[in-house]
Amino acid sequence: MSIVRVSPQEAADRLAAGWTYVDVRPEDEFADGHAPAALNVPYSRDELRFVADVRAAAGERARIIVGCKSGIVSIHAAEMLERAGFDVVEQRAGFDGARGAFGELKEPGWARLGLPVVREDT
Repeated sequence: MSIVRVSPQEAADRLAAGWTYVDVRPEDEFADGHAPAALNVPYSRDELRFVADVRAAAGERARIIVGCKSGIVSIHAAEMLERAGFDVVEQRAGFDGARGAFGELKEPGWARLGLPVVREDT
């Protein structure tokens, strides 16, 4: 199994082409900012539950882009969805950006690239 990883800009292009963005961050992080039209399905290590939650939110046939904060958790989520038969890609660098071993920014994420961000009113 080899998950296709796309840049934030490639994820934005796929979103514009009708793909569904599934943001797997916790609800509070999602509310602070996310890609337009993104669905929030917080990651769960319980694969059956997580896949069922994505199916309920996105539908059985959705083409899915999976994103998180930095591109680590989304890889695990994408693997689960791929095993379940979804057409899925993982957005590397996440919403904020990929970090190195010492916390340095290795690749800017969705927000740091200036891509559109939606914030939930609280």
